[in-house]
Formats: sequence, C-alpha cells, structure tokens
Amino acid sequence: MFAITNAVSSIVRLKLAVSVTICDVGPRDGLQNEADVLDPAVRVELVNRLAETGLRRIEAVSFVNPERVPQMAGAEEVVAAIDRRDGVAYAGLVLNEKGYSRFAKTALDRLHFTLGATETFNQRNANASVEESVGTLARIQTDRPVSVSISVSFGCPFDGPVDPQAVLALAERVVEAGANEVVFADTIGVAVPRQVRHLVTDAARLELPIGGHFHNTRNTGFANAYAALEAGASVLDASVGGLGGCPFAPKATGNIATEDLVYLLEGEGVETGVDLNALISVSEWLEGVLGRRLPGQVYRAGGFAPIAG
Repeated sequence: MFAITNAVSSIVRLKLAVSVTICDVGPRDGLQNEADVLDPAVRVELVNRLAETGLRRIEAVSFVNPERVPQMAGAEEVVAAIDRRDGVAYAGLVLNEKGYSRFAKTALDRLHFTLGATETFNQRNANASVEESVGTLARIQTDRPVSVSISVSFGCPFDGPVDPQAVLALAERVVEAGANEVVFADTIGVAVPRQVRHLVTDAARLELPIGGHFHNTRNTGFANAYAALEAGASVLDASVGGLGGCPFAPKATGNIATEDLVYLLEGEGVETGVDLNALISVSEWLEGVLGRRLPGQVYRAGGFAPIAG
C-alpha cells in the first residue's frame, strides 16, 4: 500500500508546473472590500513591501470610479510613488475605456482587464453588458501584456451556476479581442476542484497562459488552486493575509492568502520565488495597519519551512 501511495504521489507531482507565477492582488482586490479607506501612501507601502518578498507580479491598483469604490481612489498617485524593483511586473486593473485611458498614462507593466461571465454580474460590476465589455477590450490598443480575468466563472451570486462551455466560449472571444492570458475567477468561492480541473484542462485549446483566481468563501480555494496547477495553470492570484471580496458580489469573502499558497506550493516542490518569512512579515504589518486579525492562517501560525521533496 505504501509503495502504491508513493507511486500515485509521484504521478501527481509530474502534473504540477515546476514553477508558477503568483500575482498578489492584495493592494487591489484585498483592499477594495475593506470598510476603511487607506491613504495612498499606505497602499504604496503595501506594494513596496510585497515587492521585497520576491513576488514577480503585483496588481497594484484599479482604475475605477472612486465614487463606486472609494478604497481605490488615487490610483495614479499610488503608481507614481511606487519604488519600482527589477523583476517585478506591476499591473493595473481596468473595466472600461475610461479606466484604460488612465492606465495608459502610467508606467505600469501589465494591463489587467476584467469582465463577468454573466450579464447580471457584469452589469452590476462594470455597468455594461458582456458584449459591450468584449467590445471595449477589442478597441484597446496597447503594447503591454493584457491579462483578462473572467469573473464568476464558476457561479454567479445573481444568476446561479455558470455553464463552463459558455465560459470557454467567452474566453475564446477575449483572446480574439487581444488577451495574452486568461484567468478564470471564482469570485464568490463556489467552485470545487473537479470543476476547476475540467475548465482549465479544456482551456488548453486557447494556447496561451491560463490562470486561476480563487476565493476561500467555502474553504475550497486552496484545493481549487492545486487543481488548477494539476490541469496546467501557470498563474495564480492570491491576496496577502487572505483579504478580499467584491463590493458588487453579496457575501463574497477573501481571496486565498498568498503566504498560505506559497507554503503549500513550496512544500509540494513548486517554485514560487517568494520568501515566505518576508511575506508573513507583510501580513503582520498589515494586521497592525487595519487593527484586526487577517483571514490567513500561516502568518498567525508562524514561519515553519514546509518539507519539500
């Protein structure tokens, strides 16, 4: 039995990517659902601290209407004050052409564009139909890499379960419209590994990098991230301390915590390039800023090197 178990474990390991790009979305997704509005200078410090951990991609800001999402006000001020580090790609999120026009005036490295898999969610989140959002993406002309996140890919708080074939069809359309990378987002944390595995596997036909964005609302986020890697995903979003949620998705809670994800992946032999203890220090600092415990587990448990191999 022991030999069989080891053999199965080896097979699973062979399916996992040797390395993975973790995008920390804490400065954007992590803070946008917080009751407190942090000063741009504090948000700059968060981005800088994250960059020092070895993360290769950080979603630093979103260019959205500050009247709708006041936590993201002053995006340009944040971008201008970041201490840029070599090897780190700084991204900004946009939902429409007005947001893109703001993004285009910055020195950010990557464009993150988001739209919903369902009409109701997209109207609530972007004040546009899905068709209008695809059209907006197609009109954007940029020489910077474009990563498109499809929100509510597994379930919508308004329309219920989402047909995976409809999500794949939408993914094909955004690729035609200019996406260089597609990220499937479980915005309200309803997915289970089987669904993730099937969707990511089928998305291989897109022939470009595939990513996953998981919320841990129903405690399946980390299992889903692992399933995504097994199926071939090469990018995973996570949020420092497990913060997050969507202001326009009822009962949506935090993203999977970046430090928890790093602990899991490094223990499984997947290279992340991230200093776990440095990342834990960022969560400890952020806890002090917000004045409360964060949802993440590893930073509270303390640093402990996972056993790899």
